[in-house]
Amino acid sequence: MTEPAAGGPAPVRILVCDDHVVVRAGLLALLDSAPGIEVVGEAGTGEEALALAARLAPDVVLMDLQLGAGIDGVETTRRLTTGTATTGTATTGADRAPHVLVLTTYDTDADITRAIEAGATGYLLKAERPEELFAAIHAAAQGRTALSGPVAGRVMANLRKPRPALTDRERDILAQLATGLGNREIARALFISEATVKTHLRRIYDKLGVDTRAGAVAVAKEQRLLP
Repeated sequence: MTEPAAGGPAPVRILVCDDHVVVRAGLLALLDSAPGIEVVGEAGTGEEALALAARLAPDVVLMDLQLGAGIDGVETTRRLTTGTATTGTATTGADRAPHVLVLTTYDTDADITRAIEAGATGYLLKAERPEELFAAIHAAAQGRTALSGPVAGRVMANLRKPRPALTDRERDILAQLATGLGNREIARALFISEATVKTHLRRIYDKLGVDTRAGAVAVAKEQRLLP
């Protein structure tokens, strides 16, 4: 790591969270050569990242999405950015919540949407060049959005994509579907017949371009059609 010049800005304090030891070691070695960046800790699980962030007060947490056992990167991001620990209570040891920069191999619409909704400041793919990663870390430390090119393209495409025009009743059924209810339970909850539920489901599937209940819920979450 390059030392800051006398009187210059303090280095960006980084906490690295990745469950793969080899990947984590590679990141630490890479970041050690980066100007104006200081790695203050490393974590292999979401729970460990929360505990270390509360104690070390990093400026930026470099976060993988898939963390094996325990809470995933999205939930860890949400707790970090809202200042809540694993118990749901406020963390201590930091004056403000750290910025979270996602660094992952996953670039599906659902992953991107979930991470951004959880409060991630940026979303980078692990295939990025080191210079892009360094720049993104500095941007995230200042609260500026940093997105990989492919990720930015997907975000813009989704923003331009018109949302399916669902009726109020279809939205009601979709909301019930997202809770895991079956057709009979949905019919009882909405005081309609089971045949009516099936009819509405077929229309929902057609509008969302899916053919399963799980697919309908996933697309609805991606396109923010659920309350």
